[in-house]
Amino acid sequence: MSDVQKRSICLICKAFFMVSQSRRRTLRSMAMVFTQPKKNLLPLLLFLFCISVIILLVLVSETTHSYAGRGFNSRRNYNGVPPFTFLIKVLTYNRLHSLSRCLRSLSAADYGAAGDRGQIHLHVYIDHFNLARNDTPVEDNLNNAREILGFVDRFDWRFGEKVVHYRTDNAGLQAQWLEAWWPSSDHEFAFVVEDDLEVSPLYYGFLERVIRNYYYDTSNFSPSVYGASLQRPRFVPGKHGNKIHVDPKTNIFLYQLVGTWGQLLFPRPWKEFRLWYDEHKANGKKPFLDGMVSNGWYKRLGERIWTPWFIKFIHSRGYFNIYTNFPNEGALSVSHRDSGVNYAKTAGPDSKLLNKSSISSDSLKLQPLSNLKWYDFCFSEVVPGRVVRNLNELGTILPSVQIEKTIILVSLYDADKMFTRNLLCHFEKLNTQNHIFIGPSSELFYDLSRRGHPVIDADLFLDKLIKKSKTSYPNSVKEALGNAYVVKKCLELGYSTWVFSSNTLLVDKGPLIDRVSSQYDFYTGESSGILIVQSSSVSQKLWSNEFLHSIAASATENLTPKQSLDFSHLVKELVEQKGKRIKTVETMGIAENTVGSANQSLGDGKAVLYWSPEVGSNIIRTKLEELNLWLIDDVFSCKTVVCHR
Repeated sequence: MSDVQKRSICLICKAFFMVSQSRRRTLRSMAMVFTQPKKNLLPLLLFLFCISVIILLVLVSETTHSYAGRGFNSRRNYNGVPPFTFLIKVLTYNRLHSLSRCLRSLSAADYGAAGDRGQIHLHVYIDHFNLARNDTPVEDNLNNAREILGFVDRFDWRFGEKVVHYRTDNAGLQAQWLEAWWPSSDHEFAFVVEDDLEVSPLYYGFLERVIRNYYYDTSNFSPSVYGASLQRPRFVPGKHGNKIHVDPKTNIFLYQLVGTWGQLLFPRPWKEFRLWYDEHKANGKKPFLDGMVSNGWYKRLGERIWTPWFIKFIHSRGYFNIYTNFPNEGALSVSHRDSGVNYAKTAGPDSKLLNKSSISSDSLKLQPLSNLKWYDFCFSEVVPGRVVRNLNELGTILPSVQIEKTIILVSLYDADKMFTRNLLCHFEKLNTQNHIFIGPSSELFYDLSRRGHPVIDADLFLDKLIKKSKTSYPNSVKEALGNAYVVKKCLELGYSTWVFSSNTLLVDKGPLIDRVSSQYDFYTGESSGILIVQSSSVSQKLWSNEFLHSIAASATENLTPKQSLDFSHLVKELVEQKGKRIKTVETMGIAENTVGSANQSLGDGKAVLYWSPEVGSNIIRTKLEELNLWLIDDVFSCKTVVCHR
């Protein structure tokens, strides 16, 4: 029995109870009627009719209300979308023609039921003219400001509230953007447009679906997505990056670059950025990011623009923006690039504005987030969410990771976050993309996966492999076993494996490649923890299940409470016991170096640096800084974006 049926029955019982209470009075009245003249019968009938109508109205009202409430809850649960607020933030200065074109296009858009309910709010921010500049007479500036204010005051906005903010001083483009919005809740979204923008009538319908599908739908949600841009992607900010080329069949993709020509902002990432900006600005830091064209923007325009700050923030967080891709340079928002801060002279529209007749409804359909392509500032593809939990998944992911049939396996057991970040910057510098991390679950571990680095969840991975033994291994033994199983899978697929510990740093892979030949099947690096297993018939035959059991047994026997387990040394002993040769490659212990330039210290061509886990992290960091090998800033983000074609 449904809740509505139960409620209706209760109401009916309640009504009958009400009737029963008045039954005696009613019967008494009826008796009086039959003993009185017939002229008193009419009032009694009217009385009974009124009671019946009242009871019926109560039942209908309560039942209808119950169904309505149930219907609302069903829709809310089905869509998972609570009522949200959509704010349009229009930023303008002294361009009345641009502003009028922008507002007319916004007013002509289709807002559907949200517009009918008055849920689309328009906020216009009018910057004041600069009192210190004398290139334009004050009276002309005043007249221009009055014309703009008069137009905005007369402008009819029928889809929600209209709010006008007229500044008392010249704030500039940066403050216009940053001060336009502080989200009042996690269900408030801002669509920011500059006044020389023109939007398609279809723009809101698309953005509403973006919010529903990529913000509220848990199966499609990712904390890496900060919003959606409606402009046509036109350039790559990373120097020497790839040209923008998207499959013509791909209408939606993700790209790190913010789009200032029609940008939808999600509330949480924007709050995070504002707090990050305040902290960096208050401490006198600058948004420099080497290898990016935004450096030139900031050097030329300084605090007049805000995008270098946001680009720096996005790079440090590894966030992405949703973009559209339509044929014939079509877009849902078009910038007319009128003269102003960004353009000395009007350049004209950058794209062709889409409407219902120029695009099919299928082109605006949204695919699952997992099906979309992701691109970084170099417009190189990024593949987030690659987490290996078992051997089958490992066999699926390794082919997409390998380069020239080589895998670099990096252990994250007892890893220091800043050294891992520094290693990633060296990987980026060397264009080393065939790496995969293995380690226990941690915040760092899944953050690497979110940023596009493949990872192996050692806890889940090993749980299914060693559960039959019912043996509880310490982390050091788990690390050895995890490395061993991954090497075995690589050999089965025909891949060589370079195994690194968390206290090693690959400085230059060239010399290491030169020293690795087909003459030996195994290489180890002195005390560095590096192990290289060549893909060969010898190594494949040796690296059997029996060999894995030997690793587990030897690791357990040799483990002492005060000594960490050296996987490469352990394998070296077992390989030599099998009568196989293993070659030692030269590496450099960083604690052994004296202070000097990078050229003096690394002139011998050593490709790998290592340090003892017992050496303090601050000492290691200082040494790496002296060698010019510290590539991260104070928030553990790479100082440079390096693009490789």
